[in-house]
Amino acid sequence: MYPWCDRSGQLSWLKLSVFIGVLLPGLWAAFIWAAGKTPAPGALGANAMPVTAALQLVGLWSVRFLLITLSVTPMRRIGGWPRLVTLRRMLGVTAFAYVAIHFTLYIVQQNYRLLFVASEIALRIYLTIGFVALAGLAILALTSTDGAMRRLGGRKWQRLHYLVYPLTAIGLAHFFMQSKINVAEPLLMSGFFIWLMLYRLAYRWNGERSPNAWHLVVLAAVAAGVTLLGEAAWYEFATGIGARRILAASFDFRHVRPFWWVLAAGVAVMLLKLVADRLWSPHRAAAKRATVAA
Repeated sequence: MYPWCDRSGQLSWLKLSVFIGVLLPGLWAAFIWAAGKTPAPGALGANAMPVTAALQLVGLWSVRFLLITLSVTPMRRIGGWPRLVTLRRMLGVTAFAYVAIHFTLYIVQQNYRLLFVASEIALRIYLTIGFVALAGLAILALTSTDGAMRRLGGRKWQRLHYLVYPLTAIGLAHFFMQSKINVAEPLLMSGFFIWLMLYRLAYRWNGERSPNAWHLVVLAAVAAGVTLLGEAAWYEFATGIGARRILAASFDFRHVRPFWWVLAAGVAVMLLKLVADRLWSPHRAAAKRATVAA
């Protein structure tokens, strides 16, 4: 079955649109490499090597697609969009594909010296954990099929795929460690990951019911606060720049800190919850009850 078709084999415009969308970052990275160009200064860091620019871009989108995959379930519940669940497999496999391409580009960057690459993976911790994430995601991708689910059984399959949470955390650690000084993007992605994990905890705590709007505000504030403290701790202990300077710059909006974007995203999700509950979720619930009654 093609990835842009639904289970009945019919074309799904939603899946087709997402399929085209997930290809675009990879095509842009291929263009950067093939054209021998680098992105605009500041986009990925002014890097003279196109293969390195492509490597960084694909790595960035690997993390983004992992987080987008993890956001499917919360957005389905909060927004009242059950069809979003049909995108989860495609997005998860996409995340693995980008991680695999990222690793392949690293081999190319090292002039195909496989023994050197293997030694670097063994000796450099950020490469070691990156390779662990790649291996784990490969297992999840290989077992993402309906056949694998039947062979493993629903419960074992679900337990196996819970590994996506620690694997994403490992991927973020790799992202942090290879980013050296400027960790704005890893912090932003980590803030979103914190929110996604907090949402899942709140969902379980709430008796497997989606948190209400006020709960979502609290989740946004907590995720943003942890992101800010994490940024301050990073610059205090990893760089020596000092936490006080980071905290003092929090309200200097000439450069918006990552925690503000995390807070804004959390508030946006809360507004989505309010709109969904008011406009379309009640109608869908009523239609479902009518179908069951019939």
